[in-house]
Amino acid sequence: MMDSQYWNDRYLNNETGWDMGQVSPPLKAYIDQLGNKQLRVLIPGGGNSYEADYLHQQGFTDVTVLDIAPVVAERLRQRFAGSGVKVVEGDFFAHTGQYDVVLEQTFFCALDPALRRQYVAHMHALIAPGGRLAGVLFNRQFPQEGPPFGGDVEEYREIFSPYFDLHTLATCYNSHPARQGKEVFINFIPK
Repeated sequence: MMDSQYWNDRYLNNETGWDMGQVSPPLKAYIDQLGNKQLRVLIPGGGNSYEADYLHQQGFTDVTVLDIAPVVAERLRQRFAGSGVKVVEGDFFAHTGQYDVVLEQTFFCALDPALRRQYVAHMHALIAPGGRLAGVLFNRQFPQEGPPFGGDVEEYREIFSPYFDLHTLATCYNSHPARQGKEVFINFIPK
């Protein structure tokens, strides 16, 4: 569903049920253990970007938020003006660059499952040697047609392992209460 109008409309109509209104607790815990504040960090499908706010507050100096929805990109540009946080409006699959850390928070589940292998290959291309893909993926199926689209550990292992060493792929112990038992934490290193 890489359709800028679709996502723009979702934000304009406040149809953002995935938005927790705060940094995802598993991502906050991950960010808290990152010592190098100069890491190049990408947040694809950044939405309201609580993670970018938190990274900035913690002193990270090279944060890029990528989103396809023009209204989101404009709101973020205003919010992060003068902060050093870069906001890019664009399609993830057309994005280029090299990052040390890519934070995954509700982006993968927003994509049509037919794009998942393409996501994995492109993500591999974006992460610098020694870098990481870290974040949360849903460990559940949804009763309605997505987005969001669900998934499970077996599927993730199968599609990510050709490109990444799966350092961590485990049930989140610290999910937001609304997502308890429905998320897995990932920490993958490019092969």
